[in-house]
Amino acid sequence: MRKHNQEWWRGAVIYQVYPRSFMDSNQDGIGDLPGITAKIPYIASLNVDAIWLSPFFTSPMKDFGYDVSNYRDVDPIFGTLEDFDQLIAATHQHNLKVIIDQVLSHTSDQHPWFKESRSSKTNNKADWYVWADPKADGSPPNNWLSIFGGSAWTWDSRRRQYYLHNFLSSQPDLNFHNPNVVQQLLNDVEFWLKRGVDGFRLDTANFYFHDEKLRNNPPSKKIVDGSIGVRPDNPYGYQQHIYDKTRPENLEFLQKLRALLDRYPNTTTVGEIGCDHSLKTMAMYTSQGNKLHMAYSFDLLTEQSSADFLQITMENMEAALGDGWPCWSLGNHDVARVLSRWGKTEASQAQAKAYMHFLLTQRGSICVYQGEELGLTEAELAFEELQDPYGITFWPEFKGRDGCRTPMPWQHDQHNAGFSDVKPWLPVPQEHYQLSVDQQQTQTDSVLNAYRDFLAWRKTQPALLTGSIDYLTAPEGILLYQRSHENQHLLVAINLNQQAVTIPLSQVTDAQVEVLPAPHCLGQLQHNTLNLGAFETLIMMLN
Repeated sequence: MRKHNQEWWRGAVIYQVYPRSFMDSNQDGIGDLPGITAKIPYIASLNVDAIWLSPFFTSPMKDFGYDVSNYRDVDPIFGTLEDFDQLIAATHQHNLKVIIDQVLSHTSDQHPWFKESRSSKTNNKADWYVWADPKADGSPPNNWLSIFGGSAWTWDSRRRQYYLHNFLSSQPDLNFHNPNVVQQLLNDVEFWLKRGVDGFRLDTANFYFHDEKLRNNPPSKKIVDGSIGVRPDNPYGYQQHIYDKTRPENLEFLQKLRALLDRYPNTTTVGEIGCDHSLKTMAMYTSQGNKLHMAYSFDLLTEQSSADFLQITMENMEAALGDGWPCWSLGNHDVARVLSRWGKTEASQAQAKAYMHFLLTQRGSICVYQGEELGLTEAELAFEELQDPYGITFWPEFKGRDGCRTPMPWQHDQHNAGFSDVKPWLPVPQEHYQLSVDQQQTQTDSVLNAYRDFLAWRKTQPALLTGSIDYLTAPEGILLYQRSHENQHLLVAINLNQQAVTIPLSQVTDAQVEVLPAPHCLGQLQHNTLNLGAFETLIMMLN
């Protein structure tokens, strides 16, 4: 039976599945929907609340499904609509919700809409995409840049105009200023609601609208590492993106989308926010209960991982969010795996557990990317093994996103770690075999069992699910914060140092405390002193 809790998403843990790399059921080297269905019992065993499926729609796969050519069908490499219906049924039988990606800001250039739009300036879909005349010298209409490199404008010889694309040139941007486009997309979203999905992860949710006057973006005052696309080797970060995205008209569309979902009780949205002022935008997009249910940004998907950085990020979010609701993640299909990003060369199981304890004790909902529960590290691939156009363009300074997209390792003693019997679309790194599911199942202190045990325990702690959060002053490398819900008050202490620390409890609180038997939290309280080994966590009840 499906639980009928209209706000089930508050404090929920969502497990992200990247279909290409999860499980190959038909032995073509690419994961598929029946493969995911076969592994639903495994996902349920993690004690998560929902799964999020990255795109499986019909697509030429120039950007691996984030270039949709049919919003209402399954690409043959992933299966059929019937396979999707079976996946929905199996997931709901295991009391899990299903969230699917929606890539609304742009389509593939192979979508019938774009083929018609580019055919002339007078056809029925002539203004379904963002077209503009060249400047007098033939150059693009303005200075907007693509995240994937170069101008955001590509010349089309049929129309003798430029079209806008914030990503690949094969991903033309839809014109949200056209009400017919908006209505069509809402109809396509409703197609999946009628099929039983429980919500949507909205790709690039702040990219929908552009400035109709096509004004130039001003230069950045300084390049801040962390927001989407910002690295020293990518000129995208050299602009303030105030005209090409995060436009005020976006709010009206999100309200229309929310009104649609409100007609389907128990459904939710989580928006991906990548912009120069992501915390402010998250607050704006999730406030007042009439737009997105929740949103996540790239603020924790950076190289920075010091306790100071994490605390400042969280406190800034709390100050900005108001009545909005955040969704946190440490990794996804677009960034290097967290254990390599934050753990560097010393990455260990202890670090994986510390990052887990940090993520799962924050205020908000949580996304866990497939393989994080195994403590997988970033795969090192040779140039000839790359599939990601982003990495191929910026190699070798940026190696792309393939390193976090390698296949799930299921069985250590099988070909391709049990993912497929044939050569997979990306190789399974040798070091991932020893971290496979079958190896970790039987190890009581494995990262996998740490996730399972802690997620089960977390469900019994109201303060962790929906409680408030207050960060406390702490020694260097230590995170200290209080989670409170009604009469339950928890104190969380996490040591992110490479060495053990001791902290007199009097420096933290004058309340009486009781150590909770939180799974895989190895810190101790002795003689009114917190003793935390390297990367150890302690959770206490404040009386």
